[in-house]
Amino acid sequence: MNRLNLTAALAAASVLAIAGAAHAADPQPSAKDYAAVARVLKRTPLVDGHNDLAWEIRDNFGSDPARATLSADAATRTPPLHTDIPRLRKGGLGGQFWSVWVPVELKGADAVQATLEQIQLVRDLAGAHPDVFELATTADDVERIHRQGRIASLIGVEGGHSIDNSLAVLRAFYGLGARYMTLTHTSNTAWADSGTDTPAHGGLSPFGEEVVREMNRLGMIVDLSHVSDDTVRDALRVTKAPVIFSHSASRALADAPRNVPDELLKAAGENGGVVMVTFVPGFVSPELAARAKEIAAARKAFAERYADTPGAADRAFEEWDKARPPAPVATLAMVADHIEHVRDVAGIDHVGLGGDFDGVTTLPEGLSGVDAYPGLLAELSRRGWTEADLRKLTGENVLRVMRRVEAVSAEMKAQAPSHVKLEAAAGK
Repeated sequence: MNRLNLTAALAAASVLAIAGAAHAADPQPSAKDYAAVARVLKRTPLVDGHNDLAWEIRDNFGSDPARATLSADAATRTPPLHTDIPRLRKGGLGGQFWSVWVPVELKGADAVQATLEQIQLVRDLAGAHPDVFELATTADDVERIHRQGRIASLIGVEGGHSIDNSLAVLRAFYGLGARYMTLTHTSNTAWADSGTDTPAHGGLSPFGEEVVREMNRLGMIVDLSHVSDDTVRDALRVTKAPVIFSHSASRALADAPRNVPDELLKAAGENGGVVMVTFVPGFVSPELAARAKEIAAARKAFAERYADTPGAADRAFEEWDKARPPAPVATLAMVADHIEHVRDVAGIDHVGLGGDFDGVTTLPEGLSGVDAYPGLLAELSRRGWTEADLRKLTGENVLRVMRRVEAVSAEMKAQAPSHVKLEAAAGK
């Protein structure tokens, strides 16, 4: 899509927003706000930190981008997708970190193979639509591709289980284009604690510290979404380069373990890193975060009560859940609140966007797909964000992190690759 078409799409969105304003209880962005957003997206690539489209294509379309028919609107497809080319264009995306997630249940060589297949899928996606996507591995790539009117495709490995405790595999992933790795997913690895598992290492093990150092040497961003607070502290102590949280929100606003407490928001700012705010309803709505804790407690209680009766715990939980009031709805305004909180605590230079589209089954009202970024940015403009602020949020902050990570790698280029093994590191 050329920039004239992007401007037209944003203007059309503004008309719809204004038309509904008379019926809305809350103030709505104006045409002026949408015009500011159009100028920002023309000048600055909007780089989102996390999108799970690759797994959706693998799971539902046989790993074949052609079968997903992304050139058409996929919102009403079966199964529906949050991501397709028309909506990416309407949303003004300039760069996307595609997650190459594989389930934590995959172990060893199976996890490595599945991750390699996911990396190739992202490369195939770019190859299938060369007029839309191009693989990017540097900040300069992202800016060049955006200037050419295309979308920079970046690769992020979601979960350290994917490397099977091998620094050589980590290097291979980097060589194939991966430019960040999330140290854990929902379970601990053999060298790092997850934020949603029982602590096993007290943060990073000695091998985990070696993983961070090798990522610095390579020029791979350390991603701290999903990890425990102690793992965040250890990673910030060890790293020589800025980090990111590719898809997290504020724990002060929604008490979910996947969110970042204010202490660590400040630490991320001091590190020079970026917290890329997610749109996941359970992480942005305080009510939904509390509800998730209630659900987890109920499941545990029923499992203990009916430990000797197969299936009874599930049936009891379903009856309990049916009797509860309907779940509340998360909103675009809540996401804007999280973005503003991260800005206020970490600083305007340390906030970004990490939607997690196609990684969740529900989304906040107003953020139903990748076409929704202009509405979110217009809401921030309405709240007083300047165009300079919005440029930092959308792309300048994460591009600065990428450049610094690249610079640290250049400074470390004389160092030999690490060949430390998990068992040897444990024996230090």
